Amino acid sequence: MKRISKLLAILLALLMVMGSLAACGKKDTPEEGSKEPTATNAPTSKDTTTGDTAKEEKVDEIYYLNFKPEIAAVYDKIAADYEAETGVKVKVVTAASGTYEQTLKSEIAKSDPPTIFQINGPVGYESWKNYCADLSKTQLYSYLSDKSLAVASGDGVYGIPYVVEGYGIIYNNAIMNQYFALADKATSYKSMDEINNFAALKAVVEDMTAHKDALGIKGVFASTSLGAGDQWRWQTHLANLPLYYEFKDNAAYDNTVLAGLAANEIEFKYAENYKNIFDLYINNSATAKGLLGSKTVNDSMAEFALGQVAMVQNGNWAWSQINEVAGNVVAADDIKFMPIYTGVAGEEKQGLCVGTENYFAINSQASEAKQKASVAFLEWLFSSEKGKAYVTNDLGFIAPFTTFEEDEKPSDPLAREVLAWMEKDGVASVAWTFAAFPSEEFKNYFGDALLEYAQGGKTWDEVVAVVKDSWKSEKAK
Repeated sequence: MKRISKLLAILLALLMVMGSLAACGKKDTPEEGSKEPTATNAPTSKDTTTGDTAKEEKVDEIYYLNFKPEIAAVYDKIAADYEAETGVKVKVVTAASGTYEQTLKSEIAKSDPPTIFQINGPVGYESWKNYCADLSKTQLYSYLSDKSLAVASGDGVYGIPYVVEGYGIIYNNAIMNQYFALADKATSYKSMDEINNFAALKAVVEDMTAHKDALGIKGVFASTSLGAGDQWRWQTHLANLPLYYEFKDNAAYDNTVLAGLAANEIEFKYAENYKNIFDLYINNSATAKGLLGSKTVNDSMAEFALGQVAMVQNGNWAWSQINEVAGNVVAADDIKFMPIYTGVAGEEKQGLCVGTENYFAINSQASEAKQKASVAFLEWLFSSEKGKAYVTNDLGFIAPFTTFEEDEKPSDPLAREVLAWMEKDGVASVAWTFAAFPSEEFKNYFGDALLEYAQGGKTWDEVVAVVKDSWKSEKAK
């Protein structure tokens, strides 16, 4: 009996100790005003796998890291209007000129990182792909007038271009209509709508040269500027086409820039196509081939503005040059664009060379709610009346979106032409592939070889060898 009592006493003592420990582990209910987190005031999870918590998160602020200091003040106004309209604050931070990548690396590592940032196309995406959300299901992507311009990988879309530029062959439609009306012209073409390949362009240009006195022009094309520092239209912009098509044939890459960056050597597979258009330029020019080394881009644009030629290769930025030439005789309504045709199969569906280095990306590491709020801001900017007015009138963008009506688009004729070509059904823009060119020296070697070819000092085969060899040697560096 004493033994049983002793055992009961021990058990009772153990129970008392266990109860005491349990009491010590229990947290008291916080008093009113306590800062202890509870289920209702705990931070919302950023887990975006289910979306349940994101639906509960109220977003009061998003963060845009701006690339361009010159338009920072405009974005401040945009942010103020957006907050007044929606209640969502847009924090705008602008990186100093030339420091964007460095600033982005610093800001993205902070506890409150940018929710909207910029990448410079496929190259930038490779650096930031772990932070780029898939935008393929957004309205913003659906607004794009040419979806081939987006930065894509597989089935995903990770960068949306928001301002573009384009280049091609600018022509004076008044002179072209004058040609089409000639009774003795050798071609059957009746308008520029029928000129959609190199064969047609060549036939018209050569016949125009034969009739240049009747048309009152010095040549069909403005001078091919081959002076030092003025070769960029040929060793960069025109060279874009053959290398775009060569890299497009590379099935290992979705993007021609990435294919180019990976190429230690090039075949210059479409060299004859380049020669087609270059020969057409220099053989039907306002200036003799042997004198092209003294010509500048300004000379070319003045020839066009003064009505001395019918065509000139350049981009939409050339409008200001044309418009500012003293004695300009070309009406704005007569300034048009056409693609640079070179004789590549299927080029009837080729558009202008269109590109940009400015792409919006959404931080995939932000909560789903902040991602959606960030996309909503961009959709407002490019689809609402107030947002679009800022884009056109204050930011001055050629915005590649179908949401802009005719009276909301830029006023200059070449910008409007770029947009019109991007919106044409069945036409695909040529991507700016020159971002993959290995160096400025490569382009200079190319340009100098073209000058020697135009002056008769090099054969075309020698030009091709220079291009291939300099690509390889510059890559090796």
